[in-house]
Amino acid sequence: MEKLTFYAVSAPEKLDRIGAYLAERLSRDVVRHRYGYVVIAMEALDQLLMACHSQSIKPFVESFLHMVAKLLESREPDLQVLGTNSFVKFANIEEDTPSYHRRYDFFVSQFSAMCHSTHEDPETRTRIRVAGIKGLQGVVRKTVNDELQAIIWEPQHMDKLIPSMLFNMQYMDDLDRAGHPSTPSGVGEDGEENPATLAECCFRELLGRAAYGNMNNAVRPVLVHLDNHHLWDPNEFAVSCFRIIMYSIQAQHSHHVIQQVLNHLDNHKKTMPRVRAGIVQVLLETVAIAAKGSVGPTVLEVFNTLLKHLRMSVDFELGDGSRRNSSTSASSTRGKENEERIVQNAIIQTIGFFGGNLPDYQRAEVMMFIMGKVPVYGTPCHTLDSVKIGHQGTKRVQTMLLSSLIMVTSGYKSKSMAAALPPPFLDPLFSISLMEDSELRQLVLEILHNIIDRHDNRAKLRGIRIIPNVASLKIKREKISKQDVAFMKKHGQQLYRHIYLGCKEEDNVHKNFELLFTTLAILTIELANEEVVIDLIRLSIALQDMALANDENMPMFIRCGVMALVAAYLNFLSQMVANPPFCQHVSKVIELRNMDAPYLLPEHVFRDKCPLPESLDKDERLLYFQMLDMSECLSGPGYNTERLSVPYVPQVTVKSFVQIDFSDTKWLHEAAEDQQLK
Repeated sequence: MEKLTFYAVSAPEKLDRIGAYLAERLSRDVVRHRYGYVVIAMEALDQLLMACHSQSIKPFVESFLHMVAKLLESREPDLQVLGTNSFVKFANIEEDTPSYHRRYDFFVSQFSAMCHSTHEDPETRTRIRVAGIKGLQGVVRKTVNDELQAIIWEPQHMDKLIPSMLFNMQYMDDLDRAGHPSTPSGVGEDGEENPATLAECCFRELLGRAAYGNMNNAVRPVLVHLDNHHLWDPNEFAVSCFRIIMYSIQAQHSHHVIQQVLNHLDNHKKTMPRVRAGIVQVLLETVAIAAKGSVGPTVLEVFNTLLKHLRMSVDFELGDGSRRNSSTSASSTRGKENEERIVQNAIIQTIGFFGGNLPDYQRAEVMMFIMGKVPVYGTPCHTLDSVKIGHQGTKRVQTMLLSSLIMVTSGYKSKSMAAALPPPFLDPLFSISLMEDSELRQLVLEILHNIIDRHDNRAKLRGIRIIPNVASLKIKREKISKQDVAFMKKHGQQLYRHIYLGCKEEDNVHKNFELLFTTLAILTIELANEEVVIDLIRLSIALQDMALANDENMPMFIRCGVMALVAAYLNFLSQMVANPPFCQHVSKVIELRNMDAPYLLPEHVFRDKCPLPESLDKDERLLYFQMLDMSECLSGPGYNTERLSVPYVPQVTVKSFVQIDFSDTKWLHEAAEDQQLK
């Protein structure tokens, strides 16, 4: 061998004839099953290849690859492994000049076939599969950096390469689930290599080298493989695949992958709910990783696609109900609905997670975008939905979109309220807060809390109660900015009106009152100057008067609930403004209620089976907060107590009136009572 190598290096022009001779001998020996000579010939070819790096190596390489192909074609596993090992050595050699005519189509096909080996002996099968993966890795290394070999990225090659790797990754995944854990190092107990680990390394390497223009060809076969092998439900393998993809590709290409998954979701809009849920969960994973870097221009497109599928899922769940024939059993119908709920929850989670990871300027855009999709009474969007999926479907869409808005607004910190709550966002939000549905009103209040509470005080205020010492809560606050003062001048009346109307809804439950208390408290912390404090006291007294007068025949629980809310809030407010006479007046009323009318305090009325009175006695003046007493308490500098004597009347702004549901005459009566609209 030494003599042969010396001769070949000294006379490189002889290399092609040496190669041709060795190739001829090897072909003959393969046919005659003289495998000892085959091994010797292959070793000679390998060593010559490693030793000679001159220009004339090109013809020799052709002989070499011809011989490797011969070995791979044989049915003998040992020869296939031998041929693969030689090819891998060749793949690691860096050639001086590119090759214009060499093609690797045969090797891609052959190595891919080896990756899917079904040999009856498990050990031999693993050896062949490992060899196949190594061979593919060799092809990738040899071709991806060579501009003349860009053909490797073409669909016909990717459709063989990628499924071969995924098949081996999936095969070991299945074994793990069946209780045969693979060793984490990628090497089995007896020292043999693990096909799954090798396949994953090769997959990562291929994706890491993928250029901008090749991303689609690299991701599409993954989606097709997951479809063909029904791997969206359950989707653990699909999720792990896309994690690998997202962490392997260059960060600036991540929006390509998201786009591919979105398109795939569109293609599956009529498939089983669990499959769609699986794809959405994969999208959540890709978005979660991409959101840490750059998602690019696809932000609104992601939301648009997800909202479209959310609407379709509701349509499938409820719209199909009327079209289903009577022979469909009730249990299968329920099963279908539950599965659609899985899709809907997955979509809301994805919207919320994605929105929550965006920078504030993009988040504001997304909030506006989602709000634009919420069907609000009186808008074309609502009319269209009511016709298609009925009142129940419309309510479901509203609930889910508001739930996703809660997730998007969570942690959102805006410097000014005017930027966070512009009229195109605020008006439809308040229109929903007037609906006769306690769950929707709760969601609206939670969205308001997320946006208004910029110092995270909400957790300290959780639960409606008489707080004995507000100072112990260590509430964080800052001086109110001029922009926020202007915001309250412009939109304050709108806020008060919706709180006032929200309090007297007959379907209010404990949670509604809790959220209304938190809303009032957060408004006080974040947006209250002296003028706003006076307005909030007027609002509180108006609520108390409304519960006492009971012009609308409200249930006793609602009347007592409103009284308890006013007590809890005025107790909080009096301590926040730190006015001792004001605090004293509030404490006195609360003390008397504790003794004579506990049902007017939150700790009692919201308890289960709290005994309620048959009526509220207006003459028991000491049990109620008195405007005159409070006016005297606040008569010092800073507060315009003259305004306190003007009773609060909810004002109907033109904008909010336009969006009222005119089919419900209650709002028209209220408007007439307010004497704002003649």
